[in-house]
Amino acid sequence: MKFTHRTRGIVQAIAVVLSLALPLMLAISSADARIGGGGSSGSRGGRTFSAPPSTSTAPGTAQPLNRTMTQPGSPGVGAPAAAGGGFFNRPGMGMLGGLAAGFLGAGLLGMLFGGGMFSGLGGLSSIFGLILQIGVIIIVVRLAMAWWQRRHAPASAYAGAAPGAAVGPGAQSSFRTGTGFGSGSGSAPLEIVPADYEAFERLLSEIQAAWSNEDVAKLHTLASPEMVSYFTKDLEENKARNDINKVSDVKLLQGDLAEAWREGDTDYASVAMRFSLVDKTLERTSGKLVAGSDTPTEVTEVWTFVRPRGSNWELSAIQQT
Repeated sequence: MKFTHRTRGIVQAIAVVLSLALPLMLAISSADARIGGGGSSGSRGGRTFSAPPSTSTAPGTAQPLNRTMTQPGSPGVGAPAAAGGGFFNRPGMGMLGGLAAGFLGAGLLGMLFGGGMFSGLGGLSSIFGLILQIGVIIIVVRLAMAWWQRRHAPASAYAGAAPGAAVGPGAQSSFRTGTGFGSGSGSAPLEIVPADYEAFERLLSEIQAAWSNEDVAKLHTLASPEMVSYFTKDLEENKARNDINKVSDVKLLQGDLAEAWREGDTDYASVAMRFSLVDKTLERTSGKLVAGSDTPTEVTEVWTFVRPRGSNWELSAIQQT
């Protein structure tokens, strides 16, 4: 009898683990092979650990940077670092995340030793009910996390643009995509002019082309050393798998400025961009298609560019939305 209860507890625990792991598994399986690997990497200076404001192009919240060399507590960084990767490890979620993680951990231990996660559960048929309840818990925790982040997010100095304010002369004009950049979330103390938007669009295409050609030397002229280190690591992993990622037909569909600011002699601009591209992964030796297709897909990301005074813009971060 004891063996039966323990076996049931183990089965229920496995069901819980699978229900929690499934979203992550789906996310990994659907992750694009394009530059950045569909993740969030890089640094945004003193705003590395704060999310850029939402825009019409990217109305949601950008994901925290899970690969960054910026350390919490370093000069100019006032917010705690995102733990990166963990479901409960979100900025500002120490108490709620700890409670939720403790609750689930206690439930798993209880099931392993026959106590059950919730009173009244019994029999193998209860697994589906258990998964449903876990799903409800996940939804509630996500909502609580979102509320907590909104409550404790510092007010942006750039969210309250005056009516009709533009982010620089001609910011609404079209570039070669036919859509170009809009006026973004509001005005900023750092003026972003049409030439800057053209540079951002050009970097979008040139960086994707250099990645596709595995041209690390070219990437060094287009992105920060930190971003190039990540790209180089990803390219090496592709080579180890005998794969090569080819990106083509990159077209900016819509873009706008999230925020722009200055730190000492360095300028920063975070830009939301929705673009289409053909993303294919091929077997390096045979050219056989491994993933992707010739059908263009649409992607929305927030790219942060950095410019030392008197120099050109270069990519310093990519965030998923």
